[in-house]
Amino acid sequence: MAFRKVLKRTAIVGTGAAAALFGLSQLVEYRKTQVCLARQAAEAELKVPFANELPSRSAQLTALRDTEEFDVLIVGGGATGAGCALEAVTRNLKTALVERSDYSSGTSSRSTKLIHGGVRYLQKAIMKLDYEQYMMVKEALHERANLLEIAPHLSAPLPIMLPVYKWWQLPYYWAGIKMYDLVAGTQCLKSSYMLSKSKALELFPMLKKDRLVGAIVYYDGQHNDARMNLAIGLTAARYGAAMANYTEVVSLLKRSDPETGAEKVCGARCRDVLTGQEFDVRAKCVINATGPFTDSLRKMDDQKTVDICQPSAGVHIVIPGYYSPDNMGLLDPATSDGRVIFFLPWEKMTIAGTTDSPTSVTAHPIPTEDDINFILNEVRNYLSPDVEVRRGDVLAAWSGIRPLVTDPNSKDTQSICRNHIVNVSQSGMVTIAGGKWTTYRSMAEETLDAAIQTHQLEASASKTVGLTLEGGRDWSPTLYIRLVQDYGLENEVAQHLASTYGGKAFEVAKMAQVTGKRWPIVGKRLVSEFPYIEGEVLYAIKEYACTAIDVIARRTRLGFLNVQAADEALPRIVEIMGKRLNWTSDRKTEELEAARKFLYYEMGYRSRSEQLTKTSEINLDYQEVVRYKNRFHKFDKESKGFITTVDVQRVLQSINIQIDENSLHEILNEVDLNKNGQVEIDEFLQLMSAVKKGQVSDSRLAILLKTAEESLDLRAPVSVDRSGGGV
Repeated sequence: MAFRKVLKRTAIVGTGAAAALFGLSQLVEYRKTQVCLARQAAEAELKVPFANELPSRSAQLTALRDTEEFDVLIVGGGATGAGCALEAVTRNLKTALVERSDYSSGTSSRSTKLIHGGVRYLQKAIMKLDYEQYMMVKEALHERANLLEIAPHLSAPLPIMLPVYKWWQLPYYWAGIKMYDLVAGTQCLKSSYMLSKSKALELFPMLKKDRLVGAIVYYDGQHNDARMNLAIGLTAARYGAAMANYTEVVSLLKRSDPETGAEKVCGARCRDVLTGQEFDVRAKCVINATGPFTDSLRKMDDQKTVDICQPSAGVHIVIPGYYSPDNMGLLDPATSDGRVIFFLPWEKMTIAGTTDSPTSVTAHPIPTEDDINFILNEVRNYLSPDVEVRRGDVLAAWSGIRPLVTDPNSKDTQSICRNHIVNVSQSGMVTIAGGKWTTYRSMAEETLDAAIQTHQLEASASKTVGLTLEGGRDWSPTLYIRLVQDYGLENEVAQHLASTYGGKAFEVAKMAQVTGKRWPIVGKRLVSEFPYIEGEVLYAIKEYACTAIDVIARRTRLGFLNVQAADEALPRIVEIMGKRLNWTSDRKTEELEAARKFLYYEMGYRSRSEQLTKTSEINLDYQEVVRYKNRFHKFDKESKGFITTVDVQRVLQSINIQIDENSLHEILNEVDLNKNGQVEIDEFLQLMSAVKKGQVSDSRLAILLKTAEESLDLRAPVSVDRSGGGV
């Protein structure tokens, strides 16, 4: 069994001499010019068979079935698998890729959303004099710069603050961060800098003030991970790769080597998950890029093979955007148990995470309540006491499984290097395991190098450095203005489309429906508080979305940002997809149920909704109980002990508030624990207790009843004695 720990050593030849000749700023511009020229030359050599229109999924399946033999068949449609497909097809190899679920449905859509070199890996490299870790950081910083260049619409530099609470830590962290800049060299995004306490609080006003000494700010990249994964895959498809999601490998095909008699992998038996049809895909080389499921495919090849992956669960939570500044992240370098926590603005929300704990491999990882509370507690440690960190503010939560490369004897995952391994089995299957999001491209390049060498494939040199991804070519920071001017889209919607689809945003805008309003002219939103529009659902189908989950989780990111909003948008999404894809009523029902199950378990809806149901304890004092009972009885005029939509509607009409019956039903249903169509007094008190404890926030019923009560009190009749006795 051949194992190779792979580290691409990207040396900058002649940097010292060039810097002396040009000066640093001139050198940076010179390198940008050279990279641009190299990219233009590389792209000029490549043919783009599907530049105008992507082939449909059915056309891709036909290509997989009917092609006599591919050069490479890649199993896995995450970042690494899609990267391998793009690497292969641009090296003039006949390329196929199959993914048993959706592109980026696993770990690649559940990351911290950072494109980074790994500050803590550099710290370990320096402290332990570990050259391998140093080179890994150097490689990642090179790839970070490349990814920001080839997908500018999906990625951008992000300043990250490291608050310092002990004087001695200031020079220590400063030296470490400056070393990070130094290793990046001319690819440093922006130079790090130090802040005084007052300046740190000015930039991050919700930061804890006590004992704060100052802060250090450094820069890394941030991206929309699922959309980036999709952009890589769509780019490969445009260059001619035959790719199909919802296509699983049932078994590996093998043949006997005529010279040695040994069995060699020569393809795979595949099954279309949506139809159940099976077919063979033959290839000279099979590449295993299945992430956490790496060992499953390796055992399909050889039952006796030793596991090389140790999965680790990383949980993230999403909380409202007001928890962080619009454009400043936070790094906690030493949490209560030694793990690193990031606190980052993303898509106008705030992401906090991650955890790092051993787990079992599953296609449907679930965030645990313990992990969610661990992250919330760490957030509380760094925020001002004025900011109440509430469990009810968790809008979504997810768990991603990292496919860490490890020694089977390793006892923990915290110290495992995020490096990758390329393994070629006795039967010739090439496996790429481990690694991280940032280095997907270099991992793909090294994997293809191994495949080409092992199977004597005829291929050209790698062309993916600087190769622009889907949507990146025609993007500019002001592109959204043209969308507003040409199509009459809302400013926020136009900015979202530009940053999500880049130059392809105009195709989405063409699919947007006319609103019938004076403004916006086109672009009906799926939910009011997010800029996702109905036209994106239609475009998602062109991007190989096959289910409602694909739309809420990966084509848009609504499920990752707010599970309640995603649940609200689902019926309309299913209606649009059903009409375009000719779904039966049963299929629509199945899609709705599957998507709600996904939100409930995998996106943390269960944890959010069960804050009311997990305990019957009512933690209210006597005055609070009296106040809330009085509020309740203003709606329960007949003292039934419960309220219905009819009761609420009657009160709302009396104060000239109009809410349709369906919306009222949804509002009450959130609190109706026993689902009997009514809210009892105990359920209402339980809700108010949960609101008080911070377990539930933004309860529509609680706010509605409070607002209505205040309006009723303002409109109460003036007594006779106070009016002067009347006439």
